[in-house]
Amino acid sequence: MNDFRNDFPFFSNEKNKGLIYFDNAATTQRPHQVIDAIRHFYEENNANPLRGLYDLSVRATEAYEGARHTVARFINAAEDSEVIFTRNASESLNLVAYSYGMANIGEGDEIAVSIMEHHSNILPWQMVAKAKKAKLVYLECDRESGVISDEEIAAKIGSRTKLVAVAHVSNVLGITNDIEKIAKAAHKAGAVVVADGAQAVPHIKTDVRSLDADFYVFSAHKLTGPTGCGILYGKKSLLENMPPFLRGGEMIEYVTRDDATWAPLPAKFEAGTVNAGGAVALEAAVKYIESVGYDYITKHDNALASRLIEGMKEIPHVHIIGNPDGKRHCGIVTFTIDGVHPHDIATVLDTERIAIRAGHHCAQPLGAYLGVPATARASVYFYNTEDEADVFLSKVKNIRSWMGFKD
Repeated sequence: MNDFRNDFPFFSNEKNKGLIYFDNAATTQRPHQVIDAIRHFYEENNANPLRGLYDLSVRATEAYEGARHTVARFINAAEDSEVIFTRNASESLNLVAYSYGMANIGEGDEIAVSIMEHHSNILPWQMVAKAKKAKLVYLECDRESGVISDEEIAAKIGSRTKLVAVAHVSNVLGITNDIEKIAKAAHKAGAVVVADGAQAVPHIKTDVRSLDADFYVFSAHKLTGPTGCGILYGKKSLLENMPPFLRGGEMIEYVTRDDATWAPLPAKFEAGTVNAGGAVALEAAVKYIESVGYDYITKHDNALASRLIEGMKEIPHVHIIGNPDGKRHCGIVTFTIDGVHPHDIATVLDTERIAIRAGHHCAQPLGAYLGVPATARASVYFYNTEDEADVFLSKVKNIRSWMGFKD
């Protein structure tokens, strides 16, 4: 039994006993350390941060800014002010699109987007391209390995490219893209890089300065943190020259009847009452992940994905989507079964108390490119076990029989 499971009240809850939770790419479960942090903030430090001069508000502010400092250290940002709290990764990407994209991309410019992007890293750039009469160019991956080749990078990132949007890890293929290499090509062309780290940060140690991404986003809820809390990292020189995305309380320096000036970073991008409880809970999640250690997390998730993939290769009519090497999946295993719709796969497994995801996974352009508009996806995390993987394989083996096929 995985000892880390004892930290997660979800698994000991009577309703969830025996449930195999393999939908971690959508959201993870929360350890009691995170739940306790939320409770502690609202029981002892709850006040509106940044606004009051009384002791309680100061404590709330210190907790909020302490969380920012922890996150900045966690991803190796140069300064705390390069970390902006948002609602989620999608909001972070929209912030960059509206504040940077609309101001810096013009008619005839190109925006390079990888074909494997989540819709959250496609739709904002479609909006910018249409509004500014720019062109979207797609970086296509090898259909078998999932890798974006050096030749593709050289062909698609050039003198007209102003921005490159790419997932650090694909939420369908699980492949890890070489952000450092892509950033080097983009910067040589005079473009900036927006990296979606929502699937990467939970599984692999992330150093934004080493990657040299200009913007990097992720969500708390995919790494044992709370929902409703996201992160935008941006290089200070870029953030300082961007107009605010939302306008209102606390993001101003001075307001007159006719105009306003903006507060310095990071407040400029955090209008209104902030989600201090969420930030504190994210800090607890970061510290918990660090206590588990990425050496363990990465090794465990790769081993479990490999166990699933190797087992599924032995089952007739099952097809793995993406790289054949389980160590290149970051715990994400996407598959199809001949003659069985992915929704039916998920429904059958649900009757066996196994939770997976089925559908297009908010990545329809990738599905169309691969010729598989819908797939089933099992995604594991460090609290999942080999026994769960083996039960899952035994149930997948029987799905076609359950659907009436005579194999």
